[in-house]
Amino acid sequence: MNRSESKYYNTAILMDRALIELLAVKDIAYISVKEICEKAGVNRSTFYLHYETIGDLLEEAMEYTERQFEVAFKEVSENHYHDPTEAPLTDLVFISDTYLKPYLRFVYDHRAVYKASDRCPGTMNVDSRYTRLKKDILDPVMSRFNISERERKYWYAFYINGTWSLIREWIIGGCAESVDEMVRMIIKCVRPEIVNPLRSE
Repeated sequence: MNRSESKYYNTAILMDRALIELLAVKDIAYISVKEICEKAGVNRSTFYLHYETIGDLLEEAMEYTERQFEVAFKEVSENHYHDPTEAPLTDLVFISDTYLKPYLRFVYDHRAVYKASDRCPGTMNVDSRYTRLKKDILDPVMSRFNISERERKYWYAFYINGTWSLIREWIIGGCAESVDEMVRMIIKCVRPEIVNPLRSE
């Protein structure tokens, strides 16, 4: 990264954070470019040099937020097991308290930016958001479960998009349920055998 790229990156981070802070206290429809620039300590001309609209900045702020999530997820994963190629298969199931609680706490803490993004088309492309997560974490796990390359897109669609749909409803509803309630609900929907195991006659 050269000096000009580094300067832009630092400015972008300031504006991402400014928008996220403003979203915590007001709806995106009532946030102005002037407010963002004042909070970020940049000129309006700097804003328009890089973005056409606040929606463009929101998309970048969402990416910034998701990068934070990826770091947090990796930390949880590394604390839970060191190597997905050697860990017991039971430790590689992500629809569990171990992984859902930290993620849902993260979403709850950043619910304002998630809610704003949900209202702006294009900022919540779940499939593209989790590209790095798939490559670094999920693919090695899929290999351990002998899921073929051809089948993986369907597993990703079910677990990522399905789980996200539940979380999206939670966000739209203002995160009224507690994190623990949502963990139980997601597990019940995605892995019902854990909550209501089938009994042999």
